Amino acid sequence: MRAEVIAIGDELTTGQRLDTNSQWLSQRLTEMGVSVAYHTTIGDELDDNINAFRAAIERADVVVITGGLGPTADDLTREALAAAVNVELVRDEPSLRRIEQLFQSRGRTMPSRNVVQADFPKGAVPITNPHGTAPGIELHVPREGRTACLLFALPGVPAEMYEMWEATVTPQIAKLQPEPRVIRHRRIKCFGVGESQLEAMLPDLIRRDREPRVGITVSDAVITLRITAAEKDEATCFAAMAPTEATIREALGNLVYGQEDDELEDVVVRALQAKGLTIAVAEWATEGLVGEWLKRASGNSGVFLASSVVDSLQQIPSLPADSEPNGSATATALAEGVRQTTSADIGLGIAAFPAIRDTADAHVCAAIALPERTRKLRFRCASHPSIMRTRTARQALNAVRLALLSGFDTT
Repeated sequence: MRAEVIAIGDELTTGQRLDTNSQWLSQRLTEMGVSVAYHTTIGDELDDNINAFRAAIERADVVVITGGLGPTADDLTREALAAAVNVELVRDEPSLRRIEQLFQSRGRTMPSRNVVQADFPKGAVPITNPHGTAPGIELHVPREGRTACLLFALPGVPAEMYEMWEATVTPQIAKLQPEPRVIRHRRIKCFGVGESQLEAMLPDLIRRDREPRVGITVSDAVITLRITAAEKDEATCFAAMAPTEATIREALGNLVYGQEDDELEDVVVRALQAKGLTIAVAEWATEGLVGEWLKRASGNSGVFLASSVVDSLQQIPSLPADSEPNGSATATALAEGVRQTTSADIGLGIAAFPAIRDTADAHVCAAIALPERTRKLRFRCASHPSIMRTRTARQALNAVRLALLSGFDTT
């Protein structure tokens, strides 16, 4: 089954409010094994609503609408639904009595306008709203030569919508499933190459007609491979994903750093804990970002000892006078200095960005200081300015991760 989720309101189309309802509903539909094919957001215009509802009924087996069920003039879902399926609105007296009783229970007089909330497209079934005045709508829309479209309209108020979904909508959708079916995902996190280069290393896995399906997304230089399987239960889904995950890990090797919600700092902290090592950081270009991440990830683990932020060569007294802010000598002095002052097993130093960052040879230096030696590193600055600092911080952390994987000797 394919689904469409529709959110209604000028406050959404103008960007004044974030549409979290569609995200939540899509997650619930996916858990039930229903593939969400479309998200639609519509403003408070009657014709736009009618056209969107007709399109959704034509292309989706399940349609879930949120918003537009209030009593005011801009709440158009009832009217638009009736027009979309060419039926009239009829008043449901039990729903009207329930709305009146709700106002009475709260010691308020019901405004006359609220009676419209008891109007439903002819043939629709009211969905009880235990804690709000807006009942939902369940409507089965016949389609020639195929199964009917099952349509639900729910209030836009999240707390009301959640409750009505669980009590009424979930059981109705479950009835449409000939056998149990769920959709599950597994996320594999990667860092170290670009998106197209990584995809080339997995030439057959991103194919859209493949099962399980593999999708690829990028955020702040982290690449996430999302494996999706649809099976009868969760265990079968993850079993179906296992060979694909194994192929990914074999093909990408150490480019894979974690899975699900893992961040690089989480992986580095776990590796430090496993080896009984500590780390301290001195940062220039990254302005304390690595230290913030490690502190957040480490909690009370004790592996992260300290972080310092520098912004001038005068703060690094051991440097020769002719040193460059973004040079190897600066990174080395920072790494060795922070390791010695904190007695950490590992010191990580990150030098400054160059004055001009958008040239092919622009780079920032970093260093990993151990008791007996220091590893010197250079990272290219080639990236969008908005993620340059984040990307550099991740490059430095990833260098520590790879060094820990290689089993460097800290004695």
